[in-house]
Amino acid sequence: MTVTTHARGTHVRRAHATGAASTAIRPVLHAQRRPARVLAVFPYGVYLEIRTDQEPSVIALITGRATRLPNSVLLAEPLPPVEVDDDASVGDRAIELGPLTLGVRRWWDPAPQLGPLTAGALAASAALLTRPPNAGLAGNASVDLLASSCARGWLLGAVTAAEQLVGLGPGLTPSGDDVLAGLLVTLRHLGAATGAERAVRLAGWLAATVTYDARTRTTPISATLLHCAARGQASPEVIDVLRALAGRQALRPALCRLHGLGHTSGSDLAQGVGIGVETVLALGGAR
Repeated sequence: MTVTTHARGTHVRRAHATGAASTAIRPVLHAQRRPARVLAVFPYGVYLEIRTDQEPSVIALITGRATRLPNSVLLAEPLPPVEVDDDASVGDRAIELGPLTLGVRRWWDPAPQLGPLTAGALAASAALLTRPPNAGLAGNASVDLLASSCARGWLLGAVTAAEQLVGLGPGLTPSGDDVLAGLLVTLRHLGAATGAERAVRLAGWLAATVTYDARTRTTPISATLLHCAARGQASPEVIDVLRALAGRQALRPALCRLHGLGHTSGSDLAQGVGIGVETVLALGGAR
């Protein structure tokens, strides 16, 4: 619906729309209104960076063909034409971007619970995991250190490797961050589902490590996604792979969808998931 308002003697036509938002953005959306800016513009989405100390500090306004990140608001209508550094605002239960005022009527959960799972069932599913294609950090020493340290429960090695991986690689979401995000989400969900408490505790330590100074070490969008992953929040493609590993759906199609994300992001996330699965099995006593 479009309405006409008056501002300083001029006519401003504002479009009002509603969307479906991730519950991850509820804190910033329900907080006091704060200024924001357009961080990036894509054919099917716009990233807004909010001037706030809360997380997520970046939210994505997307249409149906975009990847549904865990910090997204999904719109049925097209986005207004905007440019990088254009002003916006977020808060008081609304988002204002150009002529658009967006309210949220529906919510979706980026961290759904998997339910109980036996280590034996996870091990059987894990056998179907293959080396992800086009992984951005294949053969990287820090990734190898992360994998071996996590599986052994060696906290110092895992934290050291995680610190080395934050912000490593090019792009809006560097490969190192994607590997860490896949690992954190997997440890949270599959560790809880199998009762592997050591894996869940490890996730807590790694989450504190990678989010401590993420804003100064990586891109704004990637820092936000690391904070989301630290809480077990991820895109549907990642969650579907975890559900498949838990025997809730077919694994191969879910892996194909995950591998197809971005240039290397999907494969990097899958590499982190693989490290997480081996860690859950090892720390849970199934390896």
